[in-house]
Amino acid sequence: MTESREQLEQELIGIQEWEKDQKDLWFWEKLGRLPFALLDRWTPKGIQEKVGTALNEVGQFIQTGGDYLVSETKILARLREEAGGADGGAEWTVEQVQTLPLEVMDRTAEDLSESRTKIATVQGAATGFGGLFTIAVDIPAMLGLSLKMLQELALCYGFDPKDERERTFMVKCLQFSSSDIVGKKAVLDELGDYDNESKQVQVMSQLQGWREVANAYRDSFGMKKMFQLVPVAGTIFGAYSNREALQQVAETGRMLYRKRRILQRLEAGEAQQLKAGEGQSPTAEE
Repeated sequence: MTESREQLEQELIGIQEWEKDQKDLWFWEKLGRLPFALLDRWTPKGIQEKVGTALNEVGQFIQTGGDYLVSETKILARLREEAGGADGGAEWTVEQVQTLPLEVMDRTAEDLSESRTKIATVQGAATGFGGLFTIAVDIPAMLGLSLKMLQELALCYGFDPKDERERTFMVKCLQFSSSDIVGKKAVLDELGDYDNESKQVQVMSQLQGWREVANAYRDSFGMKKMFQLVPVAGTIFGAYSNREALQQVAETGRMLYRKRRILQRLEAGEAQQLKAGEGQSPTAEE
Protein backbone atom coordinates (compact mmCIF):
# COMPACT_ATOMS: atom_id res chain seq x y z
CA MET A 1 0.00 0.00 0.00
CA THR A 2 1.15 3.59 -0.67
CA GLU A 3 -1.29 6.36 0.28
CA SER A 4 -4.77 6.13 1.74
CA ARG A 5 -7.76 7.41 -0.20
CA GLU A 6 -8.03 10.38 2.17
CA GLN A 7 -4.40 11.32 1.57
CA LEU A 8 -4.82 11.10 -2.21
CA GLU A 9 -7.95 13.25 -2.13
CA GLN A 10 -6.14 15.87 -0.01
CA GLU A 11 -3.22 15.94 -2.46
CA LEU A 12 -5.67 16.33 -5.34
CA ILE A 13 -7.28 19.35 -3.65
CA GLY A 14 -3.84 20.99 -3.45
CA ILE A 15 -3.29 20.48 -7.19
CA GLN A 16 -6.74 21.87 -8.00
CA GLU A 17 -5.90 25.01 -5.99
CA TRP A 18 -2.71 25.36 -8.03
CA GLU A 19 -4.73 25.07 -11.24
CA LYS A 20 -6.99 27.92 -10.12
CA ASP A 21 -3.96 30.11 -9.45
CA GLN A 22 -2.63 29.44 -12.95
CA LYS A 23 -5.68 31.02 -14.58
CA ASP A 24 -4.38 34.49 -13.79
CA LEU A 25 -1.88 36.39 -15.95
CA TRP A 26 -0.13 39.68 -15.32
CA PHE A 27 -0.75 42.49 -17.79
CA TRP A 28 3.01 42.76 -18.30
CA GLU A 29 3.11 39.12 -19.42
CA LYS A 30 0.89 39.95 -22.40
CA LEU A 31 2.68 43.20 -23.15
CA GLY A 32 6.00 41.41 -22.86
CA ARG A 33 5.36 39.34 -25.98
CA LEU A 34 5.43 42.37 -28.27
CA PRO A 35 9.22 42.81 -28.49
CA PHE A 36 9.56 39.62 -30.50
CA ALA A 37 7.85 41.26 -33.47
CA LEU A 38 10.83 43.62 -33.55
CA LEU A 39 13.25 40.82 -32.80
CA ASP A 40 12.12 38.93 -35.90
CA ARG A 41 12.59 42.09 -37.97
CA TRP A 42 16.06 42.83 -36.64
CA THR A 43 17.47 39.31 -36.68
CA PRO A 44 19.53 38.54 -39.81
CA LYS A 45 17.98 36.06 -42.24
CA GLY A 46 20.69 33.46 -41.66
CA ILE A 47 19.99 33.34 -37.93
CA GLN A 48 16.22 33.19 -38.52
CA GLU A 49 16.74 30.20 -40.81
CA LYS A 50 18.90 28.50 -38.21
CA VAL A 51 16.22 28.96 -35.55
CA GLY A 52 13.56 27.69 -37.97
CA THR A 53 15.59 24.57 -38.71
CA ALA A 54 16.01 23.85 -35.01
CA LEU A 55 12.27 24.24 -34.38
CA ASN A 56 11.47 21.92 -37.28
CA GLU A 57 13.77 19.28 -35.77
CA VAL A 58 11.97 19.59 -32.44
CA GLY A 59 8.75 19.07 -34.40
CA GLN A 60 9.74 15.45 -34.89
CA PHE A 61 9.62 14.94 -31.13
CA ILE A 62 5.92 14.08 -31.06
CA GLN A 63 6.19 11.42 -33.75
CA THR A 64 9.54 9.80 -32.95
CA GLY A 65 11.19 11.58 -30.05
CA GLY A 66 14.07 12.46 -32.37
CA ASP A 67 17.28 13.47 -30.64
CA TYR A 68 15.38 14.64 -27.57
CA LEU A 69 14.47 11.29 -26.00
CA VAL A 70 16.21 10.80 -22.65
CA SER A 71 17.80 7.61 -21.39
CA GLU A 72 15.43 6.24 -18.80
CA THR A 73 18.07 4.03 -17.14
CA LYS A 74 19.60 6.86 -15.07
CA ILE A 75 16.23 8.20 -13.96
CA LEU A 76 14.95 4.76 -12.95
CA ALA A 77 18.18 4.11 -11.05
CA ARG A 78 17.75 7.41 -9.25
CA LEU A 79 14.20 6.49 -8.27
CA ARG A 80 15.37 3.09 -7.04
CA GLU A 81 18.03 4.76 -4.90
CA GLU A 82 15.50 7.25 -3.53
CA ALA A 83 13.17 4.35 -2.66
CA GLY A 84 15.90 2.58 -0.69
CA GLY A 85 17.70 0.51 -3.32
CA ALA A 86 15.25 -2.36 -3.40
CA ASP A 87 15.47 -5.45 -5.65
CA GLY A 88 19.17 -6.02 -5.05
CA GLY A 89 20.31 -3.49 -7.61
CA ALA A 90 18.28 -4.94 -10.48
CA GLU A 91 17.22 -2.46 -13.16
CA TRP A 92 13.74 -1.10 -12.67
CA THR A 93 10.98 -0.67 -15.22
CA VAL A 94 8.46 2.15 -15.63
CA GLU A 95 5.76 -0.21 -14.37
CA GLN A 96 7.62 -0.65 -11.08
CA VAL A 97 7.82 3.12 -10.62
CA GLN A 98 4.03 3.32 -10.79
CA THR A 99 3.78 1.56 -7.42
CA LEU A 100 6.16 3.89 -5.56
CA PRO A 101 4.83 6.23 -2.84
CA LEU A 102 4.08 9.76 -4.04
CA GLU A 103 6.66 11.05 -1.57
CA VAL A 104 9.45 9.22 -3.42
CA MET A 105 8.18 10.43 -6.79
CA ASP A 106 7.94 14.02 -5.54
CA ARG A 107 11.44 14.12 -4.05
CA THR A 108 13.04 12.76 -7.21
CA ALA A 109 11.04 15.12 -9.44
CA GLU A 110 11.97 18.16 -7.34
CA ASP A 111 15.67 17.23 -7.30
CA LEU A 112 15.70 16.84 -11.08
CA SER A 113 13.84 20.13 -11.54
CA GLU A 114 16.39 21.99 -9.43
CA SER A 115 19.28 20.41 -11.32
CA ARG A 116 17.88 21.29 -14.76
CA THR A 117 17.00 24.81 -13.61
CA LYS A 118 20.64 25.40 -12.66
CA ILE A 119 21.69 24.31 -16.16
CA ALA A 120 19.18 26.71 -17.72
CA THR A 121 20.47 29.53 -15.50
CA VAL A 122 24.06 29.01 -16.65
CA GLN A 123 22.90 28.71 -20.25
CA GLY A 124 20.94 31.98 -20.00
CA ALA A 125 23.97 33.78 -18.58
CA ALA A 126 26.18 32.50 -21.40
CA THR A 127 23.79 33.42 -24.21
CA GLY A 128 22.91 36.73 -22.54
CA PHE A 129 26.52 37.80 -22.84
CA GLY A 130 26.22 37.99 -26.64
CA GLY A 131 23.03 40.06 -26.74
CA LEU A 132 20.70 39.94 -29.75
CA PHE A 133 22.41 37.24 -31.79
CA THR A 134 22.79 34.64 -29.06
CA ILE A 135 19.04 34.79 -28.27
CA ALA A 136 18.55 32.89 -31.52
CA VAL A 137 20.65 30.10 -30.01
CA ASP A 138 19.05 30.33 -26.56
CA ILE A 139 15.46 29.77 -27.69
CA PRO A 140 15.83 26.32 -29.34
CA ALA A 141 18.26 25.28 -26.59
CA MET A 142 15.65 26.09 -23.95
CA LEU A 143 13.01 24.20 -25.90
CA GLY A 144 15.21 21.12 -25.96
CA LEU A 145 16.06 21.38 -22.25
CA SER A 146 12.38 21.80 -21.38
CA LEU A 147 11.37 18.72 -23.37
CA LYS A 148 14.07 16.57 -21.79
CA MET A 149 13.09 17.70 -18.31
CA LEU A 150 9.41 16.91 -18.96
CA GLN A 151 10.40 13.40 -20.02
CA GLU A 152 12.35 12.94 -16.79
CA LEU A 153 9.35 14.13 -14.79
CA ALA A 154 7.13 11.70 -16.70
CA LEU A 155 9.41 8.84 -15.65
CA CYS A 156 9.36 10.05 -12.04
CA TYR A 157 5.60 9.51 -11.95
CA GLY A 158 5.61 6.24 -13.89
CA PHE A 159 4.73 7.43 -17.41
CA ASP A 160 6.69 6.24 -20.44
CA PRO A 161 8.05 9.08 -22.67
CA LYS A 162 8.53 6.58 -25.50
CA ASP A 163 4.75 6.51 -25.85
CA GLU A 164 3.58 9.03 -28.46
CA ARG A 165 0.57 9.91 -26.32
CA GLU A 166 2.90 10.92 -23.49
CA ARG A 167 4.98 13.09 -25.81
CA THR A 168 1.78 14.84 -26.86
CA PHE A 169 1.00 15.40 -23.18
CA MET A 170 4.45 16.95 -22.70
CA VAL A 171 3.91 19.37 -25.57
CA LYS A 172 0.61 20.42 -24.00
CA CYS A 173 2.43 20.97 -20.69
CA LEU A 174 4.89 23.18 -22.51
CA GLN A 175 2.03 25.04 -24.18
CA PHE A 176 0.32 25.51 -20.80
CA SER A 177 3.42 27.04 -19.21
CA SER A 178 3.58 29.71 -21.93
CA SER A 179 -0.12 30.46 -22.47
CA ASP A 180 -2.30 33.36 -21.38
CA ILE A 181 -5.38 32.95 -19.16
CA VAL A 182 -7.64 31.67 -21.93
CA GLY A 183 -4.95 29.32 -23.18
CA LYS A 184 -4.25 27.89 -19.73
CA LYS A 185 -7.93 27.19 -19.12
CA ALA A 186 -8.25 25.49 -22.51
CA VAL A 187 -5.22 23.25 -21.90
CA LEU A 188 -6.43 22.30 -18.40
CA ASP A 189 -9.81 21.38 -19.85
CA GLU A 190 -8.12 19.24 -22.51
CA LEU A 191 -5.87 17.47 -20.01
CA GLY A 192 -8.47 17.11 -17.26
CA ASP A 193 -9.20 13.47 -18.13
CA TYR A 194 -6.23 12.68 -20.34
CA ASP A 195 -6.08 8.97 -19.50
CA ASN A 196 -9.51 8.58 -21.06
CA GLU A 197 -8.71 7.21 -24.55
CA SER A 198 -11.31 9.39 -26.27
CA LYS A 199 -9.82 12.50 -24.61
CA GLN A 200 -6.32 11.51 -25.78
CA VAL A 201 -7.52 11.29 -29.38
CA GLN A 202 -9.21 14.70 -29.04
CA VAL A 203 -6.06 16.35 -27.68
CA MET A 204 -3.86 14.85 -30.40
CA SER A 205 -6.26 16.03 -33.11
CA GLN A 206 -6.31 19.57 -31.66
CA LEU A 207 -2.54 19.87 -31.69
CA GLN A 208 -2.07 21.72 -34.97
CA GLY A 209 1.67 21.33 -35.20
CA TRP A 210 4.80 21.87 -33.20
CA ARG A 211 5.68 25.22 -34.76
CA GLU A 212 2.54 26.84 -33.34
CA VAL A 213 3.44 25.68 -29.83
CA ALA A 214 7.13 26.52 -30.28
CA ASN A 215 6.34 30.06 -31.41
CA ALA A 216 4.03 30.57 -28.44
CA TYR A 217 6.76 29.31 -26.14
CA ARG A 218 9.29 31.60 -27.75
CA ASP A 219 7.01 34.63 -27.53
CA SER A 220 6.37 33.98 -23.85
CA PHE A 221 9.96 35.06 -23.13
CA GLY A 222 8.91 38.57 -24.22
CA MET A 223 9.78 41.23 -21.69
CA LYS A 224 11.91 38.75 -19.74
CA LYS A 225 14.31 38.61 -22.67
CA MET A 226 14.23 42.27 -23.71
CA PHE A 227 17.23 43.27 -21.55
CA GLN A 228 19.12 40.30 -22.91
CA LEU A 229 19.35 42.19 -26.20
CA VAL A 230 22.09 44.30 -24.62
CA PRO A 231 25.47 42.53 -24.83
CA VAL A 232 27.22 41.73 -21.51
CA ALA A 233 24.45 43.41 -19.44
CA GLY A 234 22.12 40.65 -20.69
CA THR A 235 24.12 38.05 -18.79
CA ILE A 236 22.35 38.66 -15.48
CA PHE A 237 18.92 39.05 -17.02
CA GLY A 238 19.43 36.05 -19.30
CA ALA A 239 20.27 33.85 -16.32
CA TYR A 240 17.20 35.10 -14.43
CA SER A 241 14.75 34.73 -17.33
CA ASN A 242 15.90 31.21 -18.22
CA ARG A 243 15.71 30.15 -14.59
CA GLU A 244 12.17 31.47 -14.25
CA ALA A 245 11.03 29.96 -17.56
CA LEU A 246 12.29 26.47 -16.72
CA GLN A 247 10.87 26.68 -13.20
CA GLN A 248 7.44 27.31 -14.74
CA VAL A 249 7.78 24.30 -17.04
CA ALA A 250 9.02 22.12 -14.17
CA GLU A 251 6.15 23.15 -11.89
CA THR A 252 3.63 22.47 -14.65
CA GLY A 253 5.09 19.04 -15.37
CA ARG A 254 5.22 18.01 -11.72
CA MET A 255 1.68 19.15 -10.98
CA LEU A 256 -0.01 17.68 -14.04
CA TYR A 257 1.80 14.35 -13.93
CA ARG A 258 1.21 14.15 -10.18
CA LYS A 259 -2.48 14.78 -10.75
CA ARG A 260 -2.70 11.94 -13.29
CA ARG A 261 -0.99 9.51 -10.92
CA ILE A 262 -3.32 10.48 -8.05
CA LEU A 263 -6.43 10.11 -10.24
CA GLN A 264 -5.26 6.69 -11.45
CA ARG A 265 -4.74 5.50 -7.89
CA LEU A 266 -8.13 6.78 -6.79
CA GLU A 267 -9.74 5.02 -9.73
CA ALA A 268 -7.86 1.81 -8.94
CA GLY A 269 -8.98 2.03 -5.32
CA GLU A 270 -12.61 2.43 -6.37
CA ALA A 271 -12.31 -0.58 -8.66
CA GLN A 272 -10.89 -2.70 -5.83
CA GLN A 273 -13.69 -1.63 -3.47
CA LEU A 274 -16.29 -2.47 -6.10
CA LYS A 275 -14.74 -5.86 -6.72
CA ALA A 276 -14.59 -6.60 -2.98
CA GLY A 277 -18.22 -5.57 -2.57
CA GLU A 278 -19.31 -7.88 -5.37
CA GLY A 279 -17.41 -10.76 -3.80
CA GLN A 280 -19.15 -10.25 -0.45
CA SER A 281 -22.69 -9.84 -1.81
CA PRO A 282 -25.02 -12.78 -1.14
CA THR A 283 -25.88 -14.98 -4.07
CA ALA A 284 -29.33 -15.89 -2.79
CA GLU A 285 -31.72 -14.96 -0.02
CA GLU A 286 -32.17 -17.42 2.81
